[in-house]
Amino acid sequence: MPERLWEALWDLWTPLLILWITLLPPCVYSAPTTPAPALMSGSRLELSRLSEEQRVLNRSKRGWVWNQMFVLEEFSGPEPILVGRLHTDLDPGSKKIKYILSGDGAGTIFQINDITGDIHAIKRLDREEKAEYTLTAQAVDFETNKPLEPPSEFIIKVQDINDNAPEFLNGPYHATVPEMSILGTSVTNVTATDADDPVYGNSAKLVYSILEGQPYFSIEPETAIIKTALPNMDREAKEEYLVVIQAKDMGGHSGGLSGTTTLTVTLSDVNDNPPKFAQSLYHFSVPEDVVLGTAIGRVKANDQDIGENAQSSYDIIDGDGTAIFEITSDAQAQDGIIRLRKPLDFETKKSYTLKVEAANVHVDPRFSGRGPFKDTATVKIVVEDADEPPVFSSPTYLLEVHENAALNSVIGQVTARDPDITASPIRFSIDRHTDLERQFNINADDGKITLATPLDRELSVWHNITIIATEIRNHSQISRVPVAIKVLDVNDNAPEFASEYEAFLCENGKPGQVIQTVSAMDKDDPKNGHYFLYSLLPEMVNNPNFTIKKNEDNSLSILAKHNGFNRQKQEVYLLPIVISDSGNPPLSSTSTLTIRVCGCSSDGVVQSCNVEAYVLPIGLSMGALIAILACIILLLVIVVLFVTLRRHKNEPLIIKDDEDVRENIIRYDDEGGGEEDTEAFDIATLQNPDGINGFLPRKDIKPDLQFMPRQGLAPVPNGVDVDEFINVRLHEADNDPTAPPYDSIQIYGYEGRGSVAGSLSSLESATSDSDQNFDYLSDWGPRFKRLGELYSVGESDKET
Repeated sequence: MPERLWEALWDLWTPLLILWITLLPPCVYSAPTTPAPALMSGSRLELSRLSEEQRVLNRSKRGWVWNQMFVLEEFSGPEPILVGRLHTDLDPGSKKIKYILSGDGAGTIFQINDITGDIHAIKRLDREEKAEYTLTAQAVDFETNKPLEPPSEFIIKVQDINDNAPEFLNGPYHATVPEMSILGTSVTNVTATDADDPVYGNSAKLVYSILEGQPYFSIEPETAIIKTALPNMDREAKEEYLVVIQAKDMGGHSGGLSGTTTLTVTLSDVNDNPPKFAQSLYHFSVPEDVVLGTAIGRVKANDQDIGENAQSSYDIIDGDGTAIFEITSDAQAQDGIIRLRKPLDFETKKSYTLKVEAANVHVDPRFSGRGPFKDTATVKIVVEDADEPPVFSSPTYLLEVHENAALNSVIGQVTARDPDITASPIRFSIDRHTDLERQFNINADDGKITLATPLDRELSVWHNITIIATEIRNHSQISRVPVAIKVLDVNDNAPEFASEYEAFLCENGKPGQVIQTVSAMDKDDPKNGHYFLYSLLPEMVNNPNFTIKKNEDNSLSILAKHNGFNRQKQEVYLLPIVISDSGNPPLSSTSTLTIRVCGCSSDGVVQSCNVEAYVLPIGLSMGALIAILACIILLLVIVVLFVTLRRHKNEPLIIKDDEDVRENIIRYDDEGGGEEDTEAFDIATLQNPDGINGFLPRKDIKPDLQFMPRQGLAPVPNGVDVDEFINVRLHEADNDPTAPPYDSIQIYGYEGRGSVAGSLSSLESATSDSDQNFDYLSDWGPRFKRLGELYSVGESDKET
């Protein structure tokens, strides 16, 4: 305590002492006439020689001043503050010397009187901005500005005063501490900074304290470590605390500056509270027909803790419904869900009682002494009656019936009942989608299944049908049950050869040689497997050629009795074999084995089995025979094609009237009998084609040879003979095979209706040519005058 008192007194008087020293007149030290032995801690101003004579006769005198000056920061007075004074012995007071100041802040912060050497601070100084200034002073001649001595360097230090309060740069702060912590548990630490000089005085010496937040927390004054001041603080009572922290300089004494910050302390949760059901008894009701897995109800145990500390698991620990119900935990809602595990039956049991337990999943052993972290509750579940569908006496049925069962015989029976108290009668039916062939029927009242159509085990062994039970009082209540019907085998199929066998016997075979091994098959399926008996027909027992032998594998071998078989004498042998099964009663069938006699090589390889092979020339193979046969067939095809083409060429040129061929000139080699001769040709073909229904035009075929086109003819003069012109054109058309039929001259026997000239055709004339007089044509006009002249000329030629 005394030490702190002295420190406080020193901190109080030191600034006053420095201020008093600064305000005193500056001390000027004159150097003695004898040379100084050494420089003191100040800078020196060396005196310059005034003249050469003085350099010889006199010794230079030196003036000494401090090399360090001090000035208080933040000094603000009406006048500039005097920092110090420079002086040299070369200055006799005649004002012939001038002082010059240069360096940090010269002229801006520090100003020197060039005559007296006084240095003043003309601005307010802040040590936190700049703690010291380095300057250079020099004495020069007032008139010539020539240096009188070398420049001297000195330092002006800014002395600190307590002008900065402590600051918490990282505030406000947040910290977390577990609830129920012991006394003195460290929470966090904070740090404040002070911009004042930590070396000089106590301006930067900080002391920490709590202004708000007691009595819950405390702080170390020097280290600022914050600790809990109370034990077992409960988060559930109060979760968050606000602490105000102060940092004060000057060692915490009065007059010091201070700064504050806030610290928010949050208590983190620990599992110190057990779960607790909101009520001790829960009631639920559920219909008896509810689907398995359906949620019946929820129970919840509240926990004051949070997060994983509040997680609880739920279990059914007792009760008469432990096998019927189950409970699962919902991690999201933190409750227990009771679900149905097995079907309910109101008629069997109408209510259940369960004891449910909720226990914490994460238990903290530090708090196990607070008691068990679990709680229990009672759950009562009431089953409600519902209209249930019929219930079959079995979930599935398996029936068996022999395949030779009589129609309408009873195969089996299904039973069902109404589980409700009302006990409605049941009606049975078959789902015909499972019995499309309607092989079975069922009695709607008693559920007896009967056979409707014959069964065949070899076609289908299993028949799967579905029986429907419907309540008569409520047709919406139905149930279904699968019924599997197995058809049992009876011996109704005789054995037979497993396949079509054909044996080959070599002419050079030996007696006792196995010709063929055959096996039998039976569609029936006896319990002890198949066993076949083989024998020959009674009339074939003493067969001179072949015999049979039963093998251990239920097969049969056919053996030759002798050698010397000849296919020219007998090519094929038929051997009937009787096959019997071991059924009750046994069934049998006769299968015939065909044995062919063949020519074989010396090693027994069959080469030919045909009799014609003996008459073939030596060396002619089967391939050659096939080639010859193919050539014969090819020749026959060529002949048929040739005959067909010949018939096609001889077809008449008259075609059906449905083909689009224009009417052409038709020439006949016979004269015919005139208009009265109707048998030579159809006169209707020369009449009006509009009125003809059954005319048969020519069928022209385009020739293969090419005909050279004829040269164009010059226009016909007026004096040419028309008859000759027509004949020439007709001759060209007849001899030109390339001319299509519609390029020929068209002559019609019908002139058209309304012509004043009438018809020019001689076919309709009842008289001969000699009776015709064509003079009247000249009266028809210029166009018919020339025609009349031609006919007149023709008549005169005939008469001549």
